[in-house]
Amino acid sequence: AQNDPNSDWEKKVTEYFKDKLKENNATNWVPSLNDVPVHYLKPNSLVKFRCMVQDMFDPEFYMGVYETVDPNTNARVLHFGKYRDVAECGPQQEIDLNSSQTVTSERQTFYCVPVPGESAWVKEISFFGLVYQARVSPSTSYTPSRHKRSYEEDEDMDLHPSKQKEQHIGSGGDIHGCVEPKRLETEASAGHHLISPNCSPPLDLNFPLPGEKGPACLVKVYESWDSFKVNDVLEVYGILSVDPVLSIVNTEERDSSALDPMECMDTAEEQRVHSPPASLVPRIHVILAQKLQHINPLLPVCLNEEESKTFVSNFMSELSPVRAELLGFLTHALLGDSLAAEYLILHLISTVYARRDVLPLGKFAVNLSGCPRNSIFTEHIYRIIQQLVPASYRLQMTIENMNHSRFIPHKDYAANRLVSGVLQLASNTSLVVDETQLEQGQLDTTGVHNVTALGNLITWQKVDYDFNYHQMEFPCNINVLITSEGRSLLPSDCQVHLQPQLTPPNMEEYMNSLLTAVLPSVLNKFRIYLSLLRLLDYSISDEVTKAVEEDFVEMRKSDPESVTADDLHRTLLVARFLSLSAGQTTLSRERWLRAKQLEALRKARLQQQKCVNGNEL
Repeated sequence: AQNDPNSDWEKKVTEYFKDKLKENNATNWVPSLNDVPVHYLKPNSLVKFRCMVQDMFDPEFYMGVYETVDPNTNARVLHFGKYRDVAECGPQQEIDLNSSQTVTSERQTFYCVPVPGESAWVKEISFFGLVYQARVSPSTSYTPSRHKRSYEEDEDMDLHPSKQKEQHIGSGGDIHGCVEPKRLETEASAGHHLISPNCSPPLDLNFPLPGEKGPACLVKVYESWDSFKVNDVLEVYGILSVDPVLSIVNTEERDSSALDPMECMDTAEEQRVHSPPASLVPRIHVILAQKLQHINPLLPVCLNEEESKTFVSNFMSELSPVRAELLGFLTHALLGDSLAAEYLILHLISTVYARRDVLPLGKFAVNLSGCPRNSIFTEHIYRIIQQLVPASYRLQMTIENMNHSRFIPHKDYAANRLVSGVLQLASNTSLVVDETQLEQGQLDTTGVHNVTALGNLITWQKVDYDFNYHQMEFPCNINVLITSEGRSLLPSDCQVHLQPQLTPPNMEEYMNSLLTAVLPSVLNKFRIYLSLLRLLDYSISDEVTKAVEEDFVEMRKSDPESVTADDLHRTLLVARFLSLSAGQTTLSRERWLRAKQLEALRKARLQQQKCVNGNEL
């Protein structure tokens, strides 16, 4: 209101919030949609949301500046339309659509879901951080008393529709932008249908993984939206919009005669998906958004800042006891097999650090063979991984799952949206494929496609999304661990055959006691260790490169049959992650020799297994 429409007041808004959020842990005071149910939150208040971009809708136009006029007195008032969904208009006022003051602006809508497979501990640590801050400063965070107030406000809105006009503004939610209230209400009515018992099926919130909970949100971005892409993980700060007018409408307004057929170009299905009820899919009008390098709440968000560097150097100074404890913990989990535990650590800190043409460098998919068939062992290994990494999913490779699950996201042109699939995951998610569940049976066409997609994900770290007339390649960075009885049917970078050193009489009890015995503070150190080492840079000096090349030539001379270029590549990978696991960001001769030793032990074990089982491996 204080600024000329042409001035850069919008920049001042973002700068103001940026500065405020830097002060005194302010980010922890802002209530989060990940932790707080939407009905507890005050409409039009500042909220945050940690999410993955599941889909991007078409850009929409809205009235950035518009003018209302009082027909009796001809008095005119200017309004700003940013950060709003519904036009603000007093009881005696009308929007002047022909005003020369009107400025049409553009914004982009992302359909965002909570990070797929996010671990319970991530949610808990984030939430308790918020609750602690709420106790310190209740005035800026949500309190239960707001629960009642927000309901009263909603009731008030229902009883006095004119108040809706007084309090809100914005876009019609599609490309035609924000026009008359009738237009807005008709759009909202499509959303209203979603929750009417006899009208249409319940709204599919399009979560990639089955059984996921948490809000999906329509995130409206006003600037730099080109810098975000599908599957990015974001933390957004913005204005919560759950305006009842987006969902609550008068049924008589549904009369088709009220609509100009030329004006409503969206299909009913598209309206269903793009304008869902705000109570189910709240809107967030973004003031600030940032891409997240990781979602581990125990680590600083950005590791490049000065304070973060202190955190990193302090943690690195106590790295070796943490590594030793983690190795011991995983050795117990893998029934006393310390070699498999070494490889599991290397796998958990692996990440795609670059791509050469189509080849992803740094991926380290491990096939843990020798797992007991149909045993609860693999389920418990997954439960332990779940306690260590911020996001994970266990894919049970049964014939039923392969034939009936939707792995590959595909474009639904009728609803104009990307329908999600199990393989639409955020970067650095741990995917545990349980092949011990596989029975004899026939894969149908869907099953074959799904197995192929899984193989491509492991080999090329990409998923080809199905756009009906063509496929679109989406690169990814997913850590895949395959548990199997014999050698896996799927490709992997490294096969480690499990050699249990002990057989617990009660597997369930043994595995449960492992998790209860580890102190929460130690578990948190493991979590920081695994997340932090993925983010470190690594290099090999020219001197060491030369020594490795000479060593490889010698190895080829002594055993030309069994030493291949693949062996060199794998040993270099093992050496890379072995160095990083010890907190070293460059390769030393000792680590190279240790990597060769680990590889020799692993191969000897496979050879021994081959002799025992004939051709199985």
